Formats: sequence, structure tokens, C-alpha cells
Amino acid sequence: MIQNEFREHLTHKILPFWEKLKDDAFGGYYGFMDEELNLDPKADKGCILNSRILWTFATAARELKDDSLRPYADHAFEFLKRFVDPVYGGVYWSVTYDGQPKDTTKHTYCQAFAVYGLAAYYRMCGNAEALCLAMELFHLIESRCSDEGGYLEALKADFSPESNEKLSENGVMASRTMNTLLHVLESQAELYRAYADEEVRKAGETALERFLQVFYNPERRRQEVFCDNEYHSLLDMQSYGHDIEGSWLIWDAAETLLPENERAPWRDMCVDLLKSATERGFTDRGLRYEIVNGVNNEIRAWWPQAEALLGFEFGWRMTGDREWLKRIRDQWEYVRSTIVDSREGSEWFNELYVDGSSVHKAIVDEWKCPYHNGRMCMQMMNAALPEEV
Repeated sequence: MIQNEFREHLTHKILPFWEKLKDDAFGGYYGFMDEELNLDPKADKGCILNSRILWTFATAARELKDDSLRPYADHAFEFLKRFVDPVYGGVYWSVTYDGQPKDTTKHTYCQAFAVYGLAAYYRMCGNAEALCLAMELFHLIESRCSDEGGYLEALKADFSPESNEKLSENGVMASRTMNTLLHVLESQAELYRAYADEEVRKAGETALERFLQVFYNPERRRQEVFCDNEYHSLLDMQSYGHDIEGSWLIWDAAETLLPENERAPWRDMCVDLLKSATERGFTDRGLRYEIVNGVNNEIRAWWPQAEALLGFEFGWRMTGDREWLKRIRDQWEYVRSTIVDSREGSEWFNELYVDGSSVHKAIVDEWKCPYHNGRMCMQMMNAALPEEV
């Protein structure tokens, strides 16, 4: 069964790689390894990377019922507390290798991933301190990282305004981004699964509504990516990876946070986003990165390849069309043959050109983590797929 292939890949390739990056001298996990597998033990450590590692090990321990993984989650949890600002609250963007504040930006995206990791850790072991910190950060996002129009982006340490270089690109400077809202919503759904607080559910309901009414463009069949403060789109762009990731992830949040009889509009939107991104972005060489001003970016980045598999599984669940099963098999074969790095002591390549040659980006950095591919494996190994896939 194909589910067993995903389980084996998780337990024999992904998790062992990240286990070896545990920093027993200074805490947390090493923050950088170049493409030649040279580790920099004194690289800065990003909160996003640490939060995603926390989520991965906590969720894997729970899903696999494997207590040997718990110490890796414990280790990530203890270091995550080093990112917390004792004066203003919230978590920093990064710390030094030994846990001293480095980039003290308070980005909403970063706060959300800390909530996400902490909620998963609480689900694994019931640690009250983790839940308390997750709820503190949730309330901080709602009170300090938002205004009457929605969620803000980058803020300084004291929560005064800051420009949003971290989540802007292609020559625009966005005041609102689809990506931040997507992962705030993801954190709300995970936190609600951990602790069924009505305030968390209501915040997630508002975020879901904003996707449906603001970011989703039904005429162009895409989510708008970068917007100004009033949600006017700043760029003619479709991010294939984010639309496929959003398709199944928004639906997951809708199933978690909304009554069944209210979910239909989100189901329709999510299926449309999946079909649009698949029709425009999926090829026999994996998923394209994005299209900007009518020009396709043909880079094959690691994370959209993982998200494509989850999107195709969502398509099978929602439609029963067997074409989605073929896409799952084709994409998995492409990932295993091209995106997975077969070298001993490595994991997945970061970015490749369409011909399979390397873009020469790091195997580990503040964004390159076990979250997209680890999450994909965990969900695919539990997916209700027929044996002949």
C-alpha cells in the first residue's frame, strides 16, 4: 500500500535527518546546513524553523505512538521559550546559536507558527505550560498583531509598525498577505483541536470568512497573494503551491471550526483553488512555483511538491475522481526520484530547476524544515486511499 511508503519515508528519511540536527550544547536545533551538507553550528536559529520542528516531532510522536520521539519535541519546546520577549511579549524572529535575541521583529506569521507548535506539543503530552503560552500568543495576535481590518504583518519588538520585507517579494511591499492569514488560520485550527476555546473558534471563523470574501478571486480562480491595507491586490500573481496548500488546509480548518451545514461555500472555493492550481501549475515534472504577470516560474521548490500530494488527496476525498489517484502516484514518483536527496545524511533538496539540476540552496535554513514534507507523510500514511494506488 502506498500509505506504507509514506510512513517508511517519514521514519527512515525525514525524522532521522532532523534528529541529528539536535543541538545538545546550546539547545534547539542547528539553523543552517548548506547543500554540500556542511553544518554551521553557530548559525542563528529561527523561530519559524524551531516551531515547525516542535510541531513535527510532537505530531509524529502522537501519530506514530512512538515515545522515542518525545525527547526531540521536549527539546524544541524548551528552546522555543528562548524566543519569548520578557518585556513586550511575543516571540522574536530569531536568536543566536546560544539563544540570545538576534532579529527582534515580531511578525504575525512567526507568532502563529509558535502557537501551532505549542498546540501540537500540548496535544502530545498535555503540558500546561505549553498551552498557557499558546493561549498568550493567540491573544497577543488578536490584540497586538491586528487592527479593525484584519491581521498585520511585521512589527518591531514593541509592536510599533515595521515594513514587511520578510513576507513581500517581486518588487511589492505588502501590508496584508494571504500567506500570513493562511498560517494564522492553521494555528487557530490546531489550537482549537488542542483546547476547544470558543474565542479561538470565533477568530478562526472570521479568518475563514476573510478567505472567502477577500483573498479568493473567483473570476481568476486563485487567492490574491500580496495586498495593500484595504486588500487591493498589488500583483498579478498566482502561487500554485499556496493555492494547493490552501485548498486542503482551509478545508481542514472549516471542518474543525464550522458546523457541517455551514461549510459548503468553503468546500466549493477549496475545490476550485485545487483544480485551478493543478490545471495551470502541475506538469509531468512536478508543480511549478508561481506565475507572475503571465510568466511561469519553473523552479521546483521542495514545499509545493509536498503540498501537491496533500492537495491531490483532498481532491480524491472531495470528488471521488480517480484522476486524483493517478496524480498522487505520479507526483510521489517524481518526488522520490528527483526532490528527495539520495545522499546519506541528507533529506530533500531545497529548490531545483525543471531539468533536475540544483539551484544550490541550503538543505536547512530558517524556512527549510520538516514541516511540509513531514506533515505530508503523516497525513498520507493515514489517508483513505485504495490499495491499487
